[in-house]
Amino acid sequence: MKNNVSIEQAIFELEELLAEISQNIAEARRLDDLNGEDHADEIAKLKAKYDKAEKVLAEACQDLTPWGKVLLARHIKRPYTLDYISTICDDFQLLHGDRLCADDAAMVCGIGKIDDIEFLFVGHQKGRNLKERVLRNFGSARPEGYRKALRLMTLAGRFNRPIVCFVDTPAAACDLEAEARGISQAIAENMTQMSLLPTPILSIVIGEGGSGGAIGIAVADRVLMLEHSIYSVIPPEGCAAILWRDPTKGKEAAEALQLTAQSALHHSIIDEIITEPIGGAHRNMNEIASRVKSAILRHLNELEKVDTPELLKMRYTRFRSIGKYTDN
Repeated sequence: MKNNVSIEQAIFELEELLAEISQNIAEARRLDDLNGEDHADEIAKLKAKYDKAEKVLAEACQDLTPWGKVLLARHIKRPYTLDYISTICDDFQLLHGDRLCADDAAMVCGIGKIDDIEFLFVGHQKGRNLKERVLRNFGSARPEGYRKALRLMTLAGRFNRPIVCFVDTPAAACDLEAEARGISQAIAENMTQMSLLPTPILSIVIGEGGSGGAIGIAVADRVLMLEHSIYSVIPPEGCAAILWRDPTKGKEAAEALQLTAQSALHHSIIDEIITEPIGGAHRNMNEIASRVKSAILRHLNELEKVDTPELLKMRYTRFRSIGKYTDN
């Protein structure tokens, strides 16, 4: 790695190199099948080059700065909520509407099964292209999104269905329409009611866990984070704009916010870090989905052994214990 290249830039360059090598290997194998040619030596050299680059990528990811984690959490190819649901679920049925105002495409909800266990899934959904990003408001849910989530979580509680929430948002919507329809009240109501739901709740931060937009579906019995996700009271650019009147100082703000999964675990804000594939979750969807599925089933198995009054007491105590400080 060149000294004048940042770790973050090196990671993206290594990703491009690995993609190019993979394409060359595939092409060599295609020629073997098509023409009966023998490219075994060439393929072996390419594989050795791939393994070497992947090793460097793994080392680079270990040295990521908080700002590097922010960039990786926002990676355009990073799996979103519906990617996880479609990979780990059987018979998923998407549900719509808050029964008060509208449906919100930034918040997706539905019923699905994992190993014959029926779950309610709730999660923020970003978009892959400009049209979809506009439709989903870049993953920033409006009041009707949180009310839709609460409507269905209440239903899940009534029928004792466990709830899994996928958190991935820069923040809740803060435009005039969202304010007019009561975004703050909607998030506060979710927080209150989620603390009382008589069913196990798991929340997993899969990308960005930003501000009240995240906590609106993260009051849970267990909160998990993917290794390169972030969880913060405010996006780093917003923090920089407030503290230094300069949103371009997001890198400095990321350092101060302690927004990494490792910091969140150290401060007992979360319960577990789910390790990602080398280079990030986007590099192996099946592998990261398998790890998420395993974590969901393991934690659910533990929570189902706790009776409801004790479960609610533990949930309350868990959140009351966050933010302890000593006065010297």
